[in-house]
Amino acid sequence: MSKASPQQIPVVVLAGFLGSGKTTLLNHLLHRSGGTRIGAIVNDFGSIEIDAMAVAGQLGDSTVSLGNGCLCCAVDASELDVYLDKLTRPVNDLHAIDVIVIEASGIAEPQELVRMVLASENPRIVYGGLVEVVDAFEFDATREKHPEVTRHLGLADLVVVNKADRVDTGERERVLAAVRAAAERAAVVSASYGRIDPELLFDCRPTEERIGQLSFDDLHRPVDPEAHHGHLHDAYDSVAFASEVPMDPRRLMAFLDSRPEGLYRIKGYVDFGAADPRNRYAVHAVGRFLRFYPEPWPAGPGTEPRLTQLVLIGAGLDTEALGKELAACRSEAPHTADERSMWGVLRYVQDKGEQTEETEADEVAGL
Repeated sequence: MSKASPQQIPVVVLAGFLGSGKTTLLNHLLHRSGGTRIGAIVNDFGSIEIDAMAVAGQLGDSTVSLGNGCLCCAVDASELDVYLDKLTRPVNDLHAIDVIVIEASGIAEPQELVRMVLASENPRIVYGGLVEVVDAFEFDATREKHPEVTRHLGLADLVVVNKADRVDTGERERVLAAVRAAAERAAVVSASYGRIDPELLFDCRPTEERIGQLSFDDLHRPVDPEAHHGHLHDAYDSVAFASEVPMDPRRLMAFLDSRPEGLYRIKGYVDFGAADPRNRYAVHAVGRFLRFYPEPWPAGPGTEPRLTQLVLIGAGLDTEALGKELAACRSEAPHTADERSMWGVLRYVQDKGEQTEETEADEVAGL
């Protein structure tokens, strides 16, 4: 049996100014994790419900508590690695947790936190996106007091407009429009009491084989009414794409380089056919971050057919158009090999030169 690429744990940065509802949102994720084991780095353990932490992780410590109030000012990338190592250290050769959420303080600089995650030397983690929380009721006052909120929104991969229940429909739409204008290509969703569907951020069911944050089969499992109370999944759109025809590397990279506004996450496996017949490529994209993981195709009795399987998640997506664009990325017969066509893909393979890694970190940080 071929050896798959090592699983990496997504690290999600949760930011927002004081009172926006970050801790409430984190508590909601912990309670509604659906079996996903969450590790958290927080500024004040006392603000997190202890029973929620018991749900979040059963194997070892699942929380690193910092009482200094501002992670980005108190530690550097190497110090953050110490905390990440504590959370990601395997137990009996298995990961104790599935995802890490860093809850930033209300005065933290999101860009610096993203930089630290991208600069991490921990091979067990991968950047999972910047989630910015804003208060719908106090949005104008917050922006007046903290003009930098506009820049923060421009860096975000997902924006949660929280406390939507505190404003009327007209005001909510006005705030959402202002946030979308500032957030550029980020996905924007509204919420009350921090209640967003955890599937926006990570897997909600342990599976035998995970591909980072979301497994292809998770979108097709029976819906649990209790787990989806309030129809939280209505806040986002998803596209599931499968193809027996290999994908053309150049066409797929053109699609990924021009992915539309609101497309937050892409997960799955890609078959590039004759361009690389030995490997399939796990793809992980969140916001502007993109990475491929080549691994040998599974072999042996009972091996499933070679397929491309992708799941796309976002807000305000034209799902039909996205499906057509992906279908147009298929390779045309006779699928002849062209090693040069893979150069665009290989730029985003994990094991790459130091200079390229730094360039990617700068691009994701919005520099």
